[in-house]
Amino acid sequence: MRTYKALFGELTSFENLYLAAQNAQKGKRFRADVAKFHNHLERSFIYDSYANRVGKGTHRAIERYHQFARTHDYVLKCDIRKFFPSIDHGILKETLRRRIACPDTLWLIDLIIDHSNPQEPVDDYFPGDDFVSSHVERKGLPIGNLTSQFWGNVFMDSFDHYIKDSLGYKGYVRYVDDFVIFAQEKQTLHTLKTAIEKYLATLRLKIHPHKTQIYKVTDGVPFLGFRVFPTFRYVLKPKVKRYKRHIRKTVVMLRKGRLSPQDLENKLNSWLGHIRFGKNYFSEQQVYFYIRDQGVNLLKHPSGSWRVLEQQR
Repeated sequence: MRTYKALFGELTSFENLYLAAQNAQKGKRFRADVAKFHNHLERSFIYDSYANRVGKGTHRAIERYHQFARTHDYVLKCDIRKFFPSIDHGILKETLRRRIACPDTLWLIDLIIDHSNPQEPVDDYFPGDDFVSSHVERKGLPIGNLTSQFWGNVFMDSFDHYIKDSLGYKGYVRYVDDFVIFAQEKQTLHTLKTAIEKYLATLRLKIHPHKTQIYKVTDGVPFLGFRVFPTFRYVLKPKVKRYKRHIRKTVVMLRKGRLSPQDLENKLNSWLGHIRFGKNYFSEQQVYFYIRDQGVNLLKHPSGSWRVLEQQR
């Protein structure tokens, strides 16, 4: 007779429990208790949260935008004011504790959060605040840290579910602190904007007053560095200008021997893929000749990539 050992880990694995839940619902899918259970099964990030997740990113977010823009007339474009400097440490810790029960892990998380370097000061006031409490609350996460990027998604997850599940808006796309919501009527989005402001206040966040607007989708919307229309997009001019300034600094590094031609080539082709996503042939040509004017000899390879041949003396 065969003896089985170390079964507990296998029996309690997520995959095994999930399979058991699927088997248990057979023939009972429409019972109220079963439906309620599966509606909340392992509930986590929504599909349309696109920052810092495998298989997501800005290009996927914009492609999703196109899908919604083809079936809606209006879009509310929102930007959260000073998002990372505004993240409240107490609210973040409470949110993480709803998902993590391991004392050692929570100790490490608290250590990282509590020792975050000071961020840009944000003096926002919310209902119930007094002058002292608004300055005592610890807030702000360093934007460059990977933990900050992930915790930013955790912090905004309840808001994502509020929009998608509680309010029922399926046309919603978020990338960090930028998000868009689609509707057929303009007035619907005006009403929604008020609801958004009230909910974000519970997270001690505010939307940017100038970067939050309602657009007709056919007019094109600035989103994640592109102006996006229902069927096409192009890179915004300020982004091209910023990249030109970056190129100047990069070429200086090349001349000083702090950057190899191969490194420069990799950087250029990475950006080239981004600008081609926006179908900006004119901007591509503009940058191509700008790089050559900086003294870098470029060759357009038949594959479509740029090759750095040599530095012109």
